[in-house]
Amino acid sequence: MDAFMTAAAVAFEPHSLLALVLGSFFGLAFGCIPGLTYTMALALILPLTFTLEPMMAIGVLVSTYVGGASGGTVAAILVGVPGTPSSAATVADGYALAKAGKASITIAMATICSTLGGLFSLLVMVASVQALSNVALAFGPAEIFALVVFGMATICGLAEQSLVRGLIGGVIGLMVMTIGQDPIDGVSRLTFGNVNLLQGVDLLVAMIGLFAVPQVVSTLFEHKSGSSTIVDGKSVKVELPKLGYIWGYRWNILRSSILGTVIGAIPGTSGTISAFLAYSQEKRLAKNPENWGKGDMGGVVAPETANNAVTGGAMIPMLGLGIPGDPATALILGGLLIHGIQPGALLFVEAPDVVYSLYMFYGLAYVLVTVIMLFGVHLFVQALKIPPHLLAVAIMVLCVVGSYSLRNSMFDVGSMIVVGFFGYLLQKARIPLTPILLGLVLGPAMEREFRTAMIMSGDSYSILLSPIALLFFGMALLVIVMSLVGMVRSRVPKTA
Repeated sequence: MDAFMTAAAVAFEPHSLLALVLGSFFGLAFGCIPGLTYTMALALILPLTFTLEPMMAIGVLVSTYVGGASGGTVAAILVGVPGTPSSAATVADGYALAKAGKASITIAMATICSTLGGLFSLLVMVASVQALSNVALAFGPAEIFALVVFGMATICGLAEQSLVRGLIGGVIGLMVMTIGQDPIDGVSRLTFGNVNLLQGVDLLVAMIGLFAVPQVVSTLFEHKSGSSTIVDGKSVKVELPKLGYIWGYRWNILRSSILGTVIGAIPGTSGTISAFLAYSQEKRLAKNPENWGKGDMGGVVAPETANNAVTGGAMIPMLGLGIPGDPATALILGGLLIHGIQPGALLFVEAPDVVYSLYMFYGLAYVLVTVIMLFGVHLFVQALKIPPHLLAVAIMVLCVVGSYSLRNSMFDVGSMIVVGFFGYLLQKARIPLTPILLGLVLGPAMEREFRTAMIMSGDSYSILLSPIALLFFGMALLVIVMSLVGMVRSRVPKTA
């Protein structure tokens, strides 16, 4: 209790609160701009924390992490372009709701659900950080491969009207991710002698191209034809949903929070995976799954809750074992080590005040981000006063800047444009883009973990028969069967 009171006193000091506010704004700004992620925000702000006091540095890093994880939803809902990869699953329903005049309530619900997911993962982190860290250690390459296969199976739930078109999209994503150097042997693949292709197609570059460029092209064509549509900025205001409305999504929020926390606690996974898994899970359980992708609030609640629950889950192995769950927590781990704080079991014995302070900063950061996003919505919609075709040009400029800033490469900019052009053609061919992104996200992990498992087992497939791996394989098979049955039933004519 003494450590808790000490942590509370530190967290509410003026300079600590200032650090939280600055970190939250910085993370939100990076999350809102397509191509700029909270990992990039942490990488930029980390050197600035070297001269700060340890507790203040922790506050800045944690609030930047939380703000960045929440900020991606703003661009996803208002302009149809995911600010971060983990908000890609929010685009379809979020942007459709915004265009239908429900931007206010959609942003509010996304913000509140993000906070609930984040705080749920905080409670889990506080209650079971050491126990869940040990569970995460049970996931070897075979188990992670099985988890990724389960994630790939969700393509069936994201295939919209045609399973074949969805599978085509997934295969395209897997093909694109193979471009570059082999991750195990280092040999070149599909580079056609072009040195630039050795670095492959970056995920963020592909994401920007797939979602932003087709949107920009469509907006410009609509402007030329006089049928331009965009979210009405005057319709967006501070609008808090009623408690009963939120309560109606309680099971969605709970299931997505649990899923996001568990996925986050497994090293090597990400908010993108959890968002798509939650989206697919809740779509299967929805009363009217045919409305998903066309403006269903459940399609916003599920991914936003899950991708924010990942933040707390990813901190579990980092705090308990010193093993970062994702690149963002790896940067936070680096910041802690620089200030002489060594995460692990001994940290809870030697410096419990540091642990409790981190918990406090985490919770306060979510409260601050919630307030900023709910009551700063007027600032976010100022961009909507710009004519749609000019806004499209501005978005394209940001996409170019974001693509170039990843690796300071004009080749990435060219790749973004090429991917976007083909994305536009695929949209016209009614091939969904989300399975392509899923293939890009999960493909590298699938290949890496499978080949690592084969190397470890001497090319014996028996390594894939562990209880945990079989559980995920079984779940993947169940998802595929349920999706096929659902599609068959939807095509069978109903008789009176």
